Amino acid sequence: MTHKVLITTSGVGQRLGELTEYTNKALVRIGTKPVISHIIESYPEDTHFVVTLGYFGEQVRDFIGLAYPKLAVEYVTVDPYEGPGSSLGRSMFQAKDALQCPFIFHACDTLVTDEIPAPTENWVGVFKGEDTSQYASWTLQEGTLQFHDKGAIDSDYIHIGLIGVHDFQLFWDTLGRLVGTDFAGEALNDCRVLADMIASGTPVATAEFGTWNDVGNVAGLQAARREEGSSPDDLYKSGETIFIFDTHVIKFFADANVVKNRAERGHLLNGFVPRMEGVAGNFYRYAFVQGDLYSHVAQPADFKKFLTWIEEAFWNEEDEVDPATFSEVCRSFYQNKTQKRIAQFLEANSLQDTEHIINGEQIPSLKEMLEQVDFDSLSQGLQSRFHGDFILDNILKTEDGYCLIDWRQDFGGLLRSGDRYYDLAKLNHNLTVNHRMINENLYSMETEGKNVLVDILRPSALVDCQAVLLRFLAEHGYDTRRVETLTALIWLNMAPLHHHPFNLFLYYFGKLHLWRSLQA
Repeated sequence: MTHKVLITTSGVGQRLGELTEYTNKALVRIGTKPVISHIIESYPEDTHFVVTLGYFGEQVRDFIGLAYPKLAVEYVTVDPYEGPGSSLGRSMFQAKDALQCPFIFHACDTLVTDEIPAPTENWVGVFKGEDTSQYASWTLQEGTLQFHDKGAIDSDYIHIGLIGVHDFQLFWDTLGRLVGTDFAGEALNDCRVLADMIASGTPVATAEFGTWNDVGNVAGLQAARREEGSSPDDLYKSGETIFIFDTHVIKFFADANVVKNRAERGHLLNGFVPRMEGVAGNFYRYAFVQGDLYSHVAQPADFKKFLTWIEEAFWNEEDEVDPATFSEVCRSFYQNKTQKRIAQFLEANSLQDTEHIINGEQIPSLKEMLEQVDFDSLSQGLQSRFHGDFILDNILKTEDGYCLIDWRQDFGGLLRSGDRYYDLAKLNHNLTVNHRMINENLYSMETEGKNVLVDILRPSALVDCQAVLLRFLAEHGYDTRRVETLTALIWLNMAPLHHHPFNLFLYYFGKLHLWRSLQA
C-alpha cells in the first residue's frame, strides 16, 4: 500500500531552552546524528516524506537536502508556526494537500526503536508508562480507546506523538471541522482528532512501543544521548555541531558566513583535508575518512613523525597580505580579541578582574599581566598555510598518513594565511586539555575567596608527546615562550565559550599559565 510519513518540524522547541536558540529541535544531535536523521532512518529508503517547516525551516530543508539528496520529500511551510493561531493540529492541516493517502504522523521529538507499522489500519502509538503529568494518555475500556488530557490518573498508555492514519479523508474532515470551530486552541493536536474519530465509531487500534524517548525536553534528550552511547569527541555547543554518517560528515554553524569560509578553505586545503561535497546555508558536507582520532592513538614516536610531516608538507609560507598588514591582523587576533573575550567572561559570570593565589602562586590581575605581554613581538607571526584549530581531536591517523579535519574558517579574516605560531599553540593547548578529558570530567577546580586550585588528569602518552613538541620547537628554532604565552591566551579566550564549571577552570588555568609564561 502506498503511504507517506509526515514529520512536523515547524514548532519552536521551547522545552529545550538554549539548545534551540540557533537551530530547530529536529537538528539537535543525539549520538552522531540529529534527531530527524534517527527518524528518517527508522523507515525504508523508498519512503515518501512530508515535512512541515517553520522555526529555522530553511535549516531543516538544507540539512535534509545535503544529507539525503535522493530522499523523496515534500515541504510544507506553516504560517503561523508560533503564537496565536498556531497549534500542532493546524500545522498538520496545512499539509493536507500533500497527504491525500494513508499516512503516518511522526512528531519530530519522538524516538522509538521498535518497527513502525504501516497504516493498514488506524492506530495510535502508545507507551506503557505512569507519568502522565506532561502527556495525553489513553485508557482501553472494553476494546475501545478513551482519550485523556495531561495529568490523568490510572490511564493505560501514554500518547507518544506517533500515529497511523488509514482513513485519511475522515481524518482531514475531522481535523478541518475542529480547526474551523477553533476547538482547543493551541492544544489542538493529533490525538484529539483520533478521539473524535473514535467517538464517531471509527476503530483505532493501539501500537504499543517498548522503547520511547521524548527528546523535545532536556531530560528525555539526555536519556536518549545516554542510550545512544557513541558520540564525537567534541563538546556540545548550541551554535555549532557535527553530524557523522557512514559516507560523509556534515558540519553546522549558526553563522552562515562561517560555513561559507570553511567551505572555501576546504578547497584551499585540498589534499590535507577530506574532499568537500557540498554547501547549503548553515551546513557544509565533506567525505568521511576512515581513521583514528589522533587524540586517542598519539604516541611519542609517531608524534615526532607527524610533526616532521606537518612542518615539511603543510606549513608552507604564504603571502596573502604584506608583513605590516599581517602584523596588524595578528595584533587584533591576539590582543583585541583576548580583551573582548575576558570582558565577556567577567560580565557573564559577575566576576571582578583581581589578583588570585592559584596553586599556591600569587597571580596579578589580568589587566596587569596583559600590560606585560609583548604584543609587538607576539604580532610578528609566521605567515603560512594554517589549520586554525590545530588540535589532536582534529587530526585523523589513517592507514597511509594523516588527515586534518574541522579547520578554522579564517585567521582574522584571512583565508590562505595564518600565524604558524597559533597552530603550534593550539597543539600545545590540546596536549594539556582535550575534549575527552572534559567530557569525562578529568579536571578539577576549587575556589575559596582568592585561593584557587586547578588540576587536570591527562594520559601519560600526551605528557610524553608534549615533551616531543617542546624538543621540536627548540630543534626548529621556534620561540617556546611565544607558544606558551599564546597557549595561555587560548585558554582565556575559550573561557566565555564553554559550559560551567569548565569555563571557570579555563579562566583560572589560563591566568596561571599566562603568569608562568611571563616569568620564563
